[in-house]
Amino acid sequence: MKEFQYTILDPVGMHARPAGKLAKEAANYQSVVTIVKGAKQADTRRLMALMGLGVKQGDTVAVRVEGPDEDTAAPAIEAYLRDNNF
Repeated sequence: MKEFQYTILDPVGMHARPAGKLAKEAANYQSVVTIVKGAKQADTRRLMALMGLGVKQGDTVAVRVEGPDEDTAAPAIEAYLRDNNF
């Protein structure tokens, strides 16, 4: 399992549009990508669960990537978040 921390930059937080885009990006990998905020966590493939985390601008979340291609997926997901100003 690979894990990294990411601070949300989007002024509106993780709302439907960026959550949907993240779900599409994560679907490019076999690994499961999970967002963790406090005691809550959500698989990025479950859009409503992801939005249900209530992630707002300035929140720091843990991103866990686990699976056969985690070594490739984790840095790619981190770059995607950073490059798209999540």
